[in-house]
Amino acid sequence: MDESLITVRYAKAFFSLAKEKQLLEPLKSDIEAIASVCNKSVEFNLLLESPIVKASKKTNIISIIFKGHIHELTLRFLALVTENKRETHIPGICRNFLALYRKGQGIKSATVTTASKISSATLKKIQAVMEKEFNTKIELTEKVNPSLIGGMILRVDDKQLDASVATQLKKIKTKFLETEI
Repeated sequence: MDESLITVRYAKAFFSLAKEKQLLEPLKSDIEAIASVCNKSVEFNLLLESPIVKASKKTNIISIIFKGHIHELTLRFLALVTENKRETHIPGICRNFLALYRKGQGIKSATVTTASKISSATLKKIQAVMEKEFNTKIELTEKVNPSLIGGMILRVDDKQLDASVATQLKKIKTKFLETEI
């Protein structure tokens, strides 16, 4: 089975369960915590991917790590995923669950990429302008890419506005090379 199909199916099932039990917000927080562990801990990912460690041992370790920090329902869901030998898909399940949550709440994801770190006040202004423009809540993430030289690249869903100095210089270079002397 395709990896993306697995992650989408598990995410949809858990999302539906969260809505049914009216626990969407707390379970979303749990999923964010699990995703954070997946993103920050190489050892945790090695545990999930290890073919040597038995599923029962993985379930016990996951329980030790998260018990008391996440809802019992989320803990049982992780145990189910592990028992079904799908634990390597936990990071993808988390991503898909959060995408379903954002879609259900009408939240758009946006990324602003700049050459250097920008202040939180500037980020808030960008977010406010975008929320007004798109007439919806925006989850804004920041990336830094020094090769942009200056300006920014703003990406919302599948739309991108590239106002970086590097791109402007490339356009000028292209025009200059196309011009016959």
